[in-house]
Order: sequence, then structure tokens, then C-alpha cells
Amino acid sequence: MKKINMVDLNGQYRKIRWQVNREMKKVINSSSFINGPVVKEFQNNLQQYLDVKHVIPCANGTDALQIALMALDLKRGDEVITTNFSFASTIEVILLLGLKPVVVDIDSRTFNINPSLIQDKITDRTRAIIPVHLFGQSCRMEEILEIANKNNLQVIEDNAQALGSKYKFSNSHKQMAGAIGDIATTSFFPSKNLGCYGDGGAIFTNSDTLAYKMRGIVNHGMYERYYHDEIGVNSRLDSIQAAILNVKLKYLNKYNISRQEAANLYNKSFEGINEIEVPFVESDVDSHVYHQYTLKINNGKRDELADHLQKNNIPFGIYYPLGFHEQKAYKQEFISDNDFPETNKVKGEVISLPMHTELTKKQIKFITNTIISFFE
Repeated sequence: MKKINMVDLNGQYRKIRWQVNREMKKVINSSSFINGPVVKEFQNNLQQYLDVKHVIPCANGTDALQIALMALDLKRGDEVITTNFSFASTIEVILLLGLKPVVVDIDSRTFNINPSLIQDKITDRTRAIIPVHLFGQSCRMEEILEIANKNNLQVIEDNAQALGSKYKFSNSHKQMAGAIGDIATTSFFPSKNLGCYGDGGAIFTNSDTLAYKMRGIVNHGMYERYYHDEIGVNSRLDSIQAAILNVKLKYLNKYNISRQEAANLYNKSFEGINEIEVPFVESDVDSHVYHQYTLKINNGKRDELADHLQKNNIPFGIYYPLGFHEQKAYKQEFISDNDFPETNKVKGEVISLPMHTELTKKQIKFITNTIISFFE
């Protein structure tokens, strides 16, 4: 059995290397390294995939969130509601722009923001909600949109971990995660479901006005060269990364199905193990694309299991060890630890297993047998 990796980017590359190398060579031969024609081509292909009117490529997922907030013309001290359990970039950009993060506890089944707790957090300074589609599963967007519409708030989907996930509304209509809110963002960090070979990101919207503004912001606030109409940033997706993403986008559905199949094998293996809670899927099977396969260990022995996995050379991740309310950089923003009982509980239970497109049945069997033996 070959070595088990948390993510196997090399194995994935080997299967498509002739296509990737060919497209990279085209960019090099053209010398169009910044804003070359392949960037526009990828933009158009991603728009079609998501069924969204505008895609604005940028340098990374954190920039994407910052640019989305900048486009809303918020004022210092305005409040933005988001989850308490996510990667740092979500809250980081709010603070960097002088805005006030208002964080909400999670639904412990999905690890996503709990919409039923949002309304009580809204004040006369609230301007936006950032739901994060964590680990590959869409938030309960119908409820979030209802709250936003009722209170005249903007919704920015953080879709860094769920590209390709579909959300099912109560009328059975399905829509791609990232094509639901006023704006959405994603990351093309190499380990993502659609990842490049460096850094990259993108912003999505169906609003012509917001799209125009964000296209200027990503390019130093310019709409005409050397005429700066507003404060912007330097955040562009380079042509080589766009060429790589253009190849990999064709395989994204296949990649997501591979992840779902691996998750199903994990789930079946853990049936009957009372100490393990497998990922909860809130809707249809295509609502979760398993950027991470995250278990909850409910007998208080998560850390002991982690040691057991390490001794058996099985990689794992703890996403995330702390909520935002406990992180040194942010905790001064929060008043009471008691506001986050679900975050406080799951942070000591979660453990993520290897999840990628190249996992074999033999590897999954070894991983699951090793875990099951720990509980016997």
C-alpha cells in the first residue's frame, strides 16, 4: 500500500499532467503572464459552471473576501455577522477593514452557522452576513436569505470549501453554492476541491453594479489605465494558474464524486461505532462535496485517537482547535464565552481524516480498521 497523504496533489497531477503541461507551455510561449486571454477563458467557463453572471478572478480567497466587503461601501464600525467556527480569513478581513465582527454559534451537526441565532444579533449597525459553507456543505441559505431580505442586509457566501456543492430550496429548486447570495467568494488554494498550483481566488455575483466595482478594486481601483477612481488593491489571478484551473475545472464534478464515494466508504465502515459521529448531510447527496471528512468523537478521547493515528502513520487534521472567541488575535472582540456552547463542545470532538480524489479502497480500509481497533 502506498503512503497515505492528507491530500495527494501529485497523484492527481500525474493523471492530467499532459493537459496541464500543454496549457502552461502555451502561457509561457505567449508571455501573457498577467491578465492573459486564458484568465478570461477560465472566468467564462466558471461563470457557466456556476450559472452566475459574473466571475472576478483574484489572487487568493482572503483577498476575495476583502474585495467583496470593500465593494459594499461599508463604514468603519459597521457590523458584519458571521460564524464563530471557520478559518481565520473570514473574521480577519472584517477587522482589517475597520468593521465589527458579530459572530454566531454553529449548528453542531453541520458545523455551519446556525441561522436561528442570527436575528437576535442584528442591530441598527448590521450591514452584512457572511455564511461559510464549511467542510464542503452549504449553509441553510434559504433561512439566511429570508433574514437578510427582512433586514435589508447583504449576503456574502464564503464558498472556499464547497465549490460544486448544490443547495436545495424548500421548493426543490437547486442552486450552486456561490450563486445564491449577493456576492460569493472562493479560494483556489492547492488543497481545495478546485485548486491551482499556487494561490488563487475568485468572486461571484449576479449584480452588474457590484461586478463593475469589484473589477476596479482588484486592479488598484482602475477602470481606465492610470486613472484611479477609488482605493483598490493589487489582486489578480495570474495566467499560469488560470490555465491550470481551466484544465481542472473540467474534472471538478468527477473530483467531487470521488470525494463523495470515499465518504460513503468511510461512513459504512463506521456504522455501529457509537463513539463516532460521521458527517451529517442536511440535504441531497450533492449538497456535500467533502472538502474535509470530519468526524465527531463523542467519548472524550479525540486526542487519544489522534495519537493512535499518528503512531500508525495516518495523517489527520483538527479543524478547528478554537473558535474565534478564543483566538488571541480576536478574543477582545467578544464578551461572553457562554454565547458559543456548540463551538466550545465540537472543538474538542472534531477530527478530519484523509480526503482527496486519489484515496484507494485499500487505504480507506486501513484507516477505518485502525480507528475501529482503537474503540474495541
